[in-house]
Amino acid sequence: MAYEYDWSSIPGALPLLASGMKVSLEITAVAVVVGIAWGTVLAVLRLSNSAALRWFATGYVNLFRAIPLVMVLLWFFLIVPQLLGALFSLDPHTDIRLVSALVGFALFESAYYAEIIRAGIQSVPRGQTMAASALGMTRWQAMTLVVLPQAFRNMVPLLLTQAIVLFQDTSLVYVSALADFFGTAYKVGDRDGRIVELLLFAGAVYFVLCFGLSRIVQGYQRRLVKA
Repeated sequence: MAYEYDWSSIPGALPLLASGMKVSLEITAVAVVVGIAWGTVLAVLRLSNSAALRWFATGYVNLFRAIPLVMVLLWFFLIVPQLLGALFSLDPHTDIRLVSALVGFALFESAYYAEIIRAGIQSVPRGQTMAASALGMTRWQAMTLVVLPQAFRNMVPLLLTQAIVLFQDTSLVYVSALADFFGTAYKVGDRDGRIVELLLFAGAVYFVLCFGLSRIVQGYQRRLVKA
C-alpha cells in the first residue's frame, strides 16, 4: 500500500521549527566568528618563525581535522558542563548544552578556517611583504595592515562556503539532545507520527537556504575574478 502523505501537522509546528532554526543560526554565527578569529591566529602561528608556535598550531589543526565532528561535540557535551560547573559553581541541573555545542563547533571549525586563511595568506605575493618592510613596517604590521586585508578579500568565497557547510553540520548537535532545526523537525514528526513529512520539509528548507547562499557566493566570486 502506497504511503499517504499528510502535511497538515507542518503549519502548527512552524513556531517550534522557528525556535529550532534560531538555535542552528546561533551556533553557526558564533562558530563562524570565533572560528575565523581563532583560525586567523592559528594560521599566523603556522607561518611563524618560532618552531614552538608552528608545532602548536600544526598539532591543533591536525588534531581537529583528524577527528569526526560528532565525536568532538560528544566530548565537549561531556566535558564542558563539568568544567564550567567546577569553575563557576553552577547548579548541576543548569542546562549548558548550547554552550557546549558552541565551544565544540567554534574550536573544531577554527582548524578548517585556519587552513583556508593560511592558504589565503600564502596567495599574497611576497613582494607585498617586502614592500611593507621597505616602508619600515614590522612583520606584525605588514601582516595585519598589508597581507591579511588582501588575503581576506581573496578568501571570502571560501569562508562563506565553509559557513554554509557549518550550518548543515549543526544538525549533529542531536548528540547533546539540543533542539536545533533538524532535531526539532524529527521530534515533532515523531510526536505527530509524521516523521517522513517533517524530514522532507526540513530537507527542503536546508536546500533552499544553502542553495540560495551558494548562488550568492558564486556570484560574488565571479565579480571578484572580474575585478
